Amino acid sequence: MGTKKNFILDTNVILHDYQCLRSFQENDIFLPVATLEELDKFKKGSEQINYNAREFIRELDRLTADKLPPKGVSIGEGKGMLFVITDETYHPKVASSFHERIPDHRILSCTCLIKDKYPDMQTILVTKDVNLRMKARALGIPVQDYITGRVKNVDVFDCTHETYEEVDAGLIDELYASGEGIDVSRLPFGETLKPNACFILKSSRNSVMARYNPFTEKVRKVEKGSNFGIQPRNAEQSFAFEVLNDPEIKLVGITGKAGTGKTLLALASALKQANRYKQILLARPIVSLANKDIGFLPGTQKDKVTPYMQPLFDNLNLIKAQFASNSPDVRQIDEMQKSNQLVIEALAFIRGRSLAETICIIDEAQNLTPHEIKTIITRTGEGSKMIFTGDIHQIDSPYLDVQSNGLAYMIDRMKGQALFAHVNLMKGERSELAELAANLL
Repeated sequence: MGTKKNFILDTNVILHDYQCLRSFQENDIFLPVATLEELDKFKKGSEQINYNAREFIRELDRLTADKLPPKGVSIGEGKGMLFVITDETYHPKVASSFHERIPDHRILSCTCLIKDKYPDMQTILVTKDVNLRMKARALGIPVQDYITGRVKNVDVFDCTHETYEEVDAGLIDELYASGEGIDVSRLPFGETLKPNACFILKSSRNSVMARYNPFTEKVRKVEKGSNFGIQPRNAEQSFAFEVLNDPEIKLVGITGKAGTGKTLLALASALKQANRYKQILLARPIVSLANKDIGFLPGTQKDKVTPYMQPLFDNLNLIKAQFASNSPDVRQIDEMQKSNQLVIEALAFIRGRSLAETICIIDEAQNLTPHEIKTIITRTGEGSKMIFTGDIHQIDSPYLDVQSNGLAYMIDRMKGQALFAHVNLMKGERSELAELAANLL
């Protein structure tokens, strides 16, 4: 146990994780009144941050039990104390640099006041706001990001499949000949393979794409098949279809830069498996532009959401374009949409639902927090499959980054589980121009 510290929390930490009070071990936590005032503005609404605000306020009410003594209240066994700071004295150090008393500056002032009150203890401001961290550092105020749930090594997510050279050509011949595959123990590196690992085996005269199946403990050949008219164009896309099509894998993460086919492959696989599930559900978080949410858009709730869901409809139309307009496949897709067997909607609208016998595709999952990812996965009922797609380097949320987003968090925590598989798509297949732009711009 290290030296006890004081932590001052910014509002965005609470909106990111309403259980954050439990994440600071034996250290004391201080809530500026400015934080509570900002929190109050987020109580109403259906988004995850609104839910987090309400849950935190309930937790605060439970801890304080209608009274908050000057000496604070205990957060729990083995935890520190919780204080609410109502002193609104504007600290001279902050006042000399920031004359406008906005909430961020009031929180900086509160941090300085606590630092002065406890000179023998380290006082640290915790915020996910990069700009506020810069202001704090400029004033010499100790500050840090909220690190709970952050992934330490994200480089592994950018790796493509492994290629094993100098493999016995006879083993590769057996893989081609056997539908069930060969025992993983027959590979010299078999003990190092993670569940559902996809890789390429090469010998001096042949090669094969393969996957380790943890349920059978065998390595089998990966077929380069077609899903609802969509054919894989490279090895990674073949690996993606392999894990997407396996009903025993209940959770799949597909990552990759723009144009690699993440959503298209997931949707094509879901359509191929339509008879296995009662519903195909496609959803994506609404990340508003220009600081305006869907309330600023005209029309009904459906009208407001449709522009944000258009990329999902584009992928669906691309699949339909593989067939003649009057073909049975196109009619099947249209009928699935009419009967609500195929549903495209905003992620906020599935909160509270139990997703039984559903194949659920969550697009742009890098814009979700770790808690949001957990909330979605824990709604999974019997006979369902969850697919999360996204680019962990292309984040639109102001308080998430490559290490703290929910998609990276899920992949990091779930690796090694038999029910989980992750494939990273490397090569853009949208067009030559799109690939060039993704690499150079």
